[in-house]
Amino acid sequence: MRDDYLAAARKVIDDPNILINVVSRRVKQLRRGSRALVESLEKLSAEDTALREVAEGKISYILATPEELARL
Repeated sequence: MRDDYLAAARKVIDDPNILINVVSRRVKQLRRGSRALVESLEKLSAEDTALREVAEGKISYILATPEELARL
């Protein structure tokens, strides 16, 4: 995992727990065949691709409200 991609993604999602969850879910999608949302001239790992997608604002997240959690 490249440190520069990680640092850029941390500027977008500053909570490390949320960042880990967003990136890990996206890595699973990429490994299952989803297309990358960013282009690269170099061959990137799924982790680096996911971090770049977060850093470039291609991926976002929404936290559930307490009311939504109570319905589960």
